[in-house]
Amino acid sequence: MGNALVDVLTILKSDRTLKEFGLPKGSMQLVSKEFSNRLLAGTLGLQKKQSSGGSAANTIHGLAHLGMETGFVGKIGKDNLGRFFEKDLKENNITPVMFHDLEETGRSVALVSKDSERTMATYLGAAGDLHQEDVDSDIFKGYKYFHLEGYLVQSRDLITKAVRVAKSHDLIISLDMATFNIVSENRDFLEKLIRDYVDILMANESEAEALTNKKNYKALDAMADMAEVAVMKMGKNGSMIKRGSEKYQIGIEKVKPIDTTGAGDLYAAGFLYGYCNEQALEVCGKIGTILGGHVTEVIGAKMDEEKWAVVKEEVSNICCD
Repeated sequence: MGNALVDVLTILKSDRTLKEFGLPKGSMQLVSKEFSNRLLAGTLGLQKKQSSGGSAANTIHGLAHLGMETGFVGKIGKDNLGRFFEKDLKENNITPVMFHDLEETGRSVALVSKDSERTMATYLGAAGDLHQEDVDSDIFKGYKYFHLEGYLVQSRDLITKAVRVAKSHDLIISLDMATFNIVSENRDFLEKLIRDYVDILMANESEAEALTNKKNYKALDAMADMAEVAVMKMGKNGSMIKRGSEKYQIGIEKVKPIDTTGAGDLYAAGFLYGYCNEQALEVCGKIGTILGGHVTEVIGAKMDEEKWAVVKEEVSNICCD
């Protein structure tokens, strides 16, 4: 479950566009519908590529490509972008559980400079209107795992009801944290939610620090005290995983990165794939590293079939009989 967004990848001819719209290079900002519309109109003649996006959607795409039976819960508008999002899920063997809203479908306009730096302007739109009233038991029937993104903390009633209903159906719950500022603003709420419902907790270093007020191993220890499994993603420094007395340091994948977008989301996909297949935690981390590493070799959070063939071969070498 997550924010159903369409990523509109836009290749800039120069950074003048960023200055014209007052967007700091390399930043990610939430913007209004009006601003997003002006930005789309102002970049109309530039090369564009669309893909379904959002943290949880990126993760579920990764799991689907690895052959897992998956579904996605979100809210879209009754518009072309909404139809595109839902069609994209179906074409990638993801069962859509989509609610529809009068608001326009959320989109994230990703402006890519010539040096590959990405500047993102995100309008949540209908995605931000997913509410607790949309959640019922039928959503979870037939599933064993429930993955959600921390950005949903924007609606505390929604995220609380979702994990409560999921747990009532005995689903294993994984949570991938949102950015550090969102974690800081909701720290007490998130800690209680995690302790009460979350089985697998994932965060990068800054998010882990915001949640625990600790760093490095101490942050990992604090996370593992809240949830059964704790995963800390550390970019070029690999990742760390802890469950009880088990603790693992996972290295990095040897790749040629050009864009880190989606690396954390695809790491989560790989880790969960291993976990769902009852692999050792160290193997789960290595699979996450394979996916998270290779997605940095492409622009955007989606890999083509040629890249996925490489990924699947590497994964098959260590998992899963």
